Amino acid sequence: MEVLVASGLFLLFALGIYGATTLVFKIVYSSRLRILETALISEQLEVVRNLPFDDVGIINGVPAGVLPYTTTTVRNGVIFVLITTVRNIDDPFDGTITSTPADVSPADYKLVEISAICQSCTQINPVILSTRVAPKNLEGASENGALFIHVFDVNGLNVAGAIVDVTNTAANPFTIINDTTDNAGMVQIIGAPTGTQSYHIRVSKSGYSSDYTVSSSAQVPNPVKPPSNVVSQAITEISFQIDQAGALNLSTVNANCAAVASVPLSVHGEKIIGTSPDVYKFSQNITTNGSGNYNLSNVEFDKYYIDVLGTTYDIAGSIPMLPIDMTPGLTQNASIIMQAVDGISLLVQVKDAGTGLPLSDANVRVYNLPSYDQTITTGVGYLRQTDWSEGSGQVNYTDQSKYFNDNGNINVNSEGDMKLKKVSGRYLNSGWLESSSIDFGGAVNYNNIIFSPLSQPEQTGVNPITFQIASSNSSSPAQWEYLGPDGSNNTYYTATSSVVYSGNNGNRYLRYKVFLNTANTSYTPTLSEIFLTYTNSCTPPGQSFFSNLSSGDYIIDISRAGYTTKSTSAQVTSTSQILVNLSPSE
Repeated sequence: MEVLVASGLFLLFALGIYGATTLVFKIVYSSRLRILETALISEQLEVVRNLPFDDVGIINGVPAGVLPYTTTTVRNGVIFVLITTVRNIDDPFDGTITSTPADVSPADYKLVEISAICQSCTQINPVILSTRVAPKNLEGASENGALFIHVFDVNGLNVAGAIVDVTNTAANPFTIINDTTDNAGMVQIIGAPTGTQSYHIRVSKSGYSSDYTVSSSAQVPNPVKPPSNVVSQAITEISFQIDQAGALNLSTVNANCAAVASVPLSVHGEKIIGTSPDVYKFSQNITTNGSGNYNLSNVEFDKYYIDVLGTTYDIAGSIPMLPIDMTPGLTQNASIIMQAVDGISLLVQVKDAGTGLPLSDANVRVYNLPSYDQTITTGVGYLRQTDWSEGSGQVNYTDQSKYFNDNGNINVNSEGDMKLKKVSGRYLNSGWLESSSIDFGGAVNYNNIIFSPLSQPEQTGVNPITFQIASSNSSSPAQWEYLGPDGSNNTYYTATSSVVYSGNNGNRYLRYKVFLNTANTSYTPTLSEIFLTYTNSCTPPGQSFFSNLSSGDYIIDISRAGYTTKSTSAQVTSTSQILVNLSPSE
């Protein structure tokens, strides 16, 4: 026993020494790499400083010169990759191209930046050094122009670090520029040669969607964003929009939630890159697998439409309702309800005219007397609370203007809007409110939590309104466990993370907890409405499906309590879909 204990202690001691020694070697190796890379870059920068000013530039780049964009070199048996970037800099000393009057010769000096990295090592960040190169004499007049490229996201915020690839096909050989956006989401190419629709631009970023110009062709005769111009002694500005890519997980099922395998589908987005005819930016034919699933990755923010290929199935509805609105960076699950083809079919979608959300319990009557007359009620759609003015103390959600509890820092005005309480002329920093227990009548699947208004005073800070959700199959559990979108109790739903955590699915009862916060006590966030969208089993929300129709004209009447009845007509000659918006009655 003593020998075993001694051996164990010796082993632990030996492992500690080994780990420390290994760490020291790694640190020394990393330091040697950086010393070698610094020396390599310094050598290259010295070469640059000895070049004539006009030669300082990238081969086939802007500014053009004799320097290669990428160089691979070996030093001490290690392979290094060097990337050289040269930019014309518009110094404000003599005015800029954007000032009044404009500097018509804005290329005042050049900034040379060289990075080095060992790609076969464990190095993550390259070593980067830079230098400035100025002309010996004053710059001469230039007939070139400037190309300003702005990259922003779906919220209009600048995207820094986006990769911008520019090719000027008017030059021979082509001019190729590779750069990244700055903190303002900009790439400014000063001293760009003139050209008419000759600058082909593509913007991308790891984990993001991409945006690009499109040349006219037989496939895209009328591009929406053709290649850019550059005009002499003028600025050409062009903008691109990218954001985090998400995932769309499609499932083809029947009305009883059983998987329907090997269904061919056509999926296309709403964004177009060409008109007359419309050419979609995303368009793909897919086939679900043996389990009825197909996962689309790297999906950009857009609305996606889905159609069935072939004559075996019709789409009897979807969860959520088509088209599927993809939020940047999120994974959206969508169930497409399949039904065997039975003559001509008609899918009626019913939405609230104000919110655009699916309406539950709407009676949809489709008739062509005397041959056809059928009424179907739309599936479950959403729960909505717009008023908390009657105060706390309500355990079960019966009075829609009351709630269960708050921490005393919440104030609800006569219109029912929720705000932070004001004390001595200043709003409190934070507060929370807990809803009553909502009974959905059975096991349900929760889709999204949505609130309005989305726009809040910027002085309140980032995400001034957040939520957590607790669900249970008991109306009075021992404790309501509030969770965020990843299933933990330390994350929160925000305006951009509205997909409800799937662990809540299958529970009948739900409570939500809303948190108000402000970074400036002179301002408060305001909550006016909250929506919870959900589905009962595989009944599509706000949709009614009619099959075995004959070709002809049909009358469609839609009614729902609290809404104005609407009547419309449709000529049904093939499988069709119609959207009807109902307005609340006065």
